[in-house]
Amino acid sequence: MRNDHFSRRAADYAAFRPTYPPELFAWLARLAPARRAAWDCATGSGQAAIGLADHFAHVEATDASASQIAHGRPHPRVSYRQAPAEASGLADDSVQLVAVAQALHWLDVDAFYAEAERVLVPGGVLATWSYGSASLDDPALSALFATFEHETMGPWWPPERRHILEAYRTIPFPFREVAPPAVTLRRDWTLDELVGYVSSWSAVDRYLRESGDDPVSELRARLATRWGDPARRRAVRWPLALRVGLTGERGPRG
Repeated sequence: MRNDHFSRRAADYAAFRPTYPPELFAWLARLAPARRAAWDCATGSGQAAIGLADHFAHVEATDASASQIAHGRPHPRVSYRQAPAEASGLADDSVQLVAVAQALHWLDVDAFYAEAERVLVPGGVLATWSYGSASLDDPALSALFATFEHETMGPWWPPERRHILEAYRTIPFPFREVAPPAVTLRRDWTLDELVGYVSSWSAVDRYLRESGDDPVSELRARLATRWGDPARRRAVRWPLALRVGLTGERGPRG
């Protein structure tokens, strides 16, 4: 990972970042040539690793950040280990699936792709996905949230985040792609759970470090005027952008 935007926020990341829909992992498992082992690269605190473990006998979950690994979500079939994306420490042809969730834009993609091809068996699956802007079940709340994300936080996002907003379509993906299903990530959150998620953003961390002010408290106050009972759970949705490819079936680079 070329830049570390999350070690300082590792506890918030572990507590508030959403896990992924079970149907995503069921589809990926059906696509894989076997289900003995998977590698979750740039695992964070295991948001994808836990879902993979429902289908694979063993999941190697690595991250370049020791702080993220220290907050890994325990699971008997998941092994957490600090390692960069380009040097996983895995054996050649040792996994049937490699996943990188909400992190491809942070990686040296050429080096990561070379490592993924090395550790994947022939016909193995490389799956990467991201989620961008959230929508809430109330249009006024969605508008407040969007203003904060794109205007208040706009100058504070790292430049790599543009790949999220472009649904990873502008990142080279030199594999023979498989058309994925449409998958929506949904969480039913209280006001404090939504605000906790925002506190894990890289833009918020940079804002805090450079300005000394907390932008999240102001966001919470604005949302509270419309939310109602803060303990009320509201639907928060993100469409997932997936790119999935098979090794041994390379498409043109670029």
